[in-house]
Amino acid sequence: MAAFLPVTTARLLLRRFLPQDAEPFAAYRSDPDVARYQGWSAPYPVADARQLIAEVSTMDGPRPGAWIQIAIERDGALAGDVAVGLDATAAIATIGYTLAPAHQGQGLAREAAGAVVDRLFDVTGVHRVEASLDPRNIASARLVESLGFELEGVAREAERDGDGWSDDARYALTAGGHAAWRARPVGPPDDVRLVEITPATARAMLDLRTHPTQRRFISDMASSYADALFPDVINGAPVVPWLRAIEADGERVGFMLLAERTAHHPEPYLWRLLIDRRHQRRGIGDRALTLLVDRLRAEGHRTLLVDWNLGPGTPEPFYLRRGFVKVRNVSPDEVEGRLEL
Repeated sequence: MAAFLPVTTARLLLRRFLPQDAEPFAAYRSDPDVARYQGWSAPYPVADARQLIAEVSTMDGPRPGAWIQIAIERDGALAGDVAVGLDATAAIATIGYTLAPAHQGQGLAREAAGAVVDRLFDVTGVHRVEASLDPRNIASARLVESLGFELEGVAREAERDGDGWSDDARYALTAGGHAAWRARPVGPPDDVRLVEITPATARAMLDLRTHPTQRRFISDMASSYADALFPDVINGAPVVPWLRAIEADGERVGFMLLAERTAHHPEPYLWRLLIDRRHQRRGIGDRALTLLVDRLRAEGHRTLLVDWNLGPGTPEPFYLRRGFVKVRNVSPDEVEGRLEL
């Protein structure tokens, strides 16, 4: 079997911890923002760092019944670490990850954790990898979701949090799920279309899913069907829905719902835009919106409305990049935007 460490990625070296890593390791663990959702308290003593490093520095990979801390090195400096625990049967692994503040926001944690997960399945041959995190830690949840992990549930008040208790979101990825996630298409599709939803395809559309952290911003397909079937009454009249499936290279990968312009509703309103989790980051949403804009322009419309919720992971950057301009605050955490066609 190939050695687990070291691992080289596009920007990183994943390696054993070294004695000289103790001070930078303790430094980022002592940052309150880094320690906020972790299992240690800040400040983190250098002596504790030295002891932990001494325990794991001889390990060149995960061992059954033990934990290993893997150093993340970038340009010769310690940038963070990935923790891996392997159960006694070597069938189930648990991962955690920490990045120093100077290295956050650049996709490095995802690059490191993704490489470790690949290594666990390819080299160690585990059946399942688990990740447990505080549901308030949206950045961490988005990271594991981007690697294909599924949210299996939230254990209520399952973890000590100071003098109280906090919830515990439990994610996992099986070997089969990992293989399917790696096999999914990731590049831009050749063809994107908006197609009618028929009785033969309506039920299959229910299988479209966003990531759990996106459910704060995007309703699921069942709710979207309900909105289209029983539309809101605005300005004294129900809105008129126009709904389409989004196809990419012949596969249904998304959903679009529009409220048409009527005598009571002077501007078309983009009610729902959903891209399945397996097909995000392929530019499909952008191309679907272009198709909608082309249709509206051809019909003589001059504007398109949309609204979005604010918060970590908000779709706001997507709409602003496409030229939508904020019009008003619908509520403290919701904004309406308009695109001039």
